[in-house]
Amino acid sequence: MNDLLRILSILFLVSSGINAKAEDFNIINYGAVGDSITLNSNAIQKAIDQCFDSGGGKVIVPSGKFITGTIILKDNVTLHLDQGAELIGSLDLKDYKNIDPFTEGLGIDVGWALVVAVDARNIAVEGEGTIDGRGKAIKEKQIQTDTRSEGKRWGDRPFLLRIVRCSGVSVSGVSLKFAGAWTSHYSQSTHIQIRDLKINSVGVAHNDGIGIDGCQHVRIENCDVVSGDDALVFKTTWSKMACKDIQVTGMRLKSNQAGIKMGTESMANFEDISISDCYIYDTKNGGIKLLTVDGAHLRNVEISEITMDNVRTPILFRLGSRLSVFRKGQDIQQPTGTLENVVIRNVKAKASAEAQLKPPSGILITGVPGHDIINLTLEDIEISLAGGGTLEDARHPVAEAIDKYPEVKTFGPTIPAYGVWARHVNGLKLTNIRFTLDSNDLRPAIVCEDGKHVTLDGLELPGTTGNEEIIRFENVDGATVKSVDTKANSLTMLRVEGEGSDNIALKKNTDWKVQHAQTCGKRVPQEAVKFITK
Repeated sequence: MNDLLRILSILFLVSSGINAKAEDFNIINYGAVGDSITLNSNAIQKAIDQCFDSGGGKVIVPSGKFITGTIILKDNVTLHLDQGAELIGSLDLKDYKNIDPFTEGLGIDVGWALVVAVDARNIAVEGEGTIDGRGKAIKEKQIQTDTRSEGKRWGDRPFLLRIVRCSGVSVSGVSLKFAGAWTSHYSQSTHIQIRDLKINSVGVAHNDGIGIDGCQHVRIENCDVVSGDDALVFKTTWSKMACKDIQVTGMRLKSNQAGIKMGTESMANFEDISISDCYIYDTKNGGIKLLTVDGAHLRNVEISEITMDNVRTPILFRLGSRLSVFRKGQDIQQPTGTLENVVIRNVKAKASAEAQLKPPSGILITGVPGHDIINLTLEDIEISLAGGGTLEDARHPVAEAIDKYPEVKTFGPTIPAYGVWARHVNGLKLTNIRFTLDSNDLRPAIVCEDGKHVTLDGLELPGTTGNEEIIRFENVDGATVKSVDTKANSLTMLRVEGEGSDNIALKKNTDWKVQHAQTCGKRVPQEAVKFITK
């Protein structure tokens, strides 16, 4: 015990000595001028380098408008922005560096950044100040000489904050504004804390808010994000490092794309991730989207206590086989991955009437042939929708799009169910699901195609009129439907089609205004469906 105490005392003294040596390095003392004119990249970098050489401390950005190109954080350096301090991105792309280039999901070479750290330890960005990338102004200057299409030239514009292969990262308090590309990108890094950020990054394409790319042991809380692209997005652009052990809570998310998204780039796994207590609003391309299309295993993910308002298509799940490689020469193509053991619970959503899908639908779930989405649980979900679907819409075919970019529009323009459309699933559980409609919709509430072990328990459905069926199963083997509460005046409660359909139980425990409890298609024997009245 005495030896242990001696060791602890030594460690404490060493730690105290380090803290005692830590200093503040004001960028003014290194020649920086906050006049919104002078380029300060070299002066700020000198302060960072001196802080690093001295063993660490804080680099202080005082009140003022400091123009800068790329600055590189180093071990044990905290970049502290005082109230009124602004780091403002240079409009000249020659002032930026790309010290770890890679290719993103659309095939564009990217990686330039305003504030960047690569292979650093114990770094922080903090304070009450602002980092402003002036993305729109950079683009306006860029297009004067760059005649390529926007889809190709955007990759030369800088991210606002980029963290690569770092450990011990804290980003707190600051405001991040108007990036030239992605707003903040954390890649292949561990032990990250992100809290109390204010992000307002719109004006050019690809303004993702917070991007977590193959990172582990991450905590994100109490951030307010308004972004031109996905607000909170998880990626794995490299097959060697998973997104793992991530907890997110207390977020406000507004986006021109998705509120919460996983897997646009998806080579390594997404696992042990929990997201809770978030408000998602005014999104134009999805509320929650969980995707794996490049070989990743997406598993053990729980999303709960989510409120959505005015979102286009509240929820999308996609397991696909695009199988892209993003770091050419450093990685190899992966086989098709898995999407399994995901739980979404306690979600209340108001879907936008103006959506990518016409008419709007609530939840899309699809694997690909031979690769099912496994053990997906949705419980205590309430979604209000515009309605307006026709009988023709109810039979609209949906492309498999096996190797395509994973988006809602990939499966549009029309989905044959207004509530839940599911295809290639095994172990799907829908419990306590409620839909409301602003107008009549002649599509089924639920359509499941190529399903196994499907459970519907506790559905509250609106009183539609004229539907051919309320629920439709096509090639579903093993299913239970019970506790369906609806005043819909329709031909059939459950229609079963496809020669692969079998072992289906329908239990009645409320009054239905339907002519037939169940109807079997031509290739389905009557004994495939058991009707239970007690």
